[in-house]
Amino acid sequence: MTVTGIISAIVFGAIIGALGRLIVPGKQNMPIWLTVIVGIVAAFAGTGLARLLNLSTRGFNFWELLFQIVIAAAAVLIVSALWPKGGTGNTGAGRPGTMR
Repeated sequence: MTVTGIISAIVFGAIIGALGRLIVPGKQNMPIWLTVIVGIVAAFAGTGLARLLNLSTRGFNFWELLFQIVIAAAAVLIVSALWPKGGTGNTGAGRPGTMR
C-alpha cells in the first residue's frame, strides 16, 4: 500500500466513523483515534459485504456506502459500550494529608 493509500484510508475512515457516530444517539465516550479505526474497519467490511452480495454499480456505489455507514454505527454502539468511562473513579490523587 502506498502512502497516498494509507492517507486516503485514514481520511475516509474518519468520515465513515464520524457518520457512524452521528447516527448513534447520545454521547459516545470514545476517543477520536478509535472512531477513525472503527471507520476504517467499517469501510473495509462494507466494501467486502457489497462485493460478496455482488451489489456493484458504475461510479458511485450507493449500497457500499450504506453498508459502510450502518456497520460503522453498529461498531460505534459496541465499542462505546465496551470503552471505559474515564474520570469517574477516585484515583487517590487528592490533596496531601486528607482522607476520605
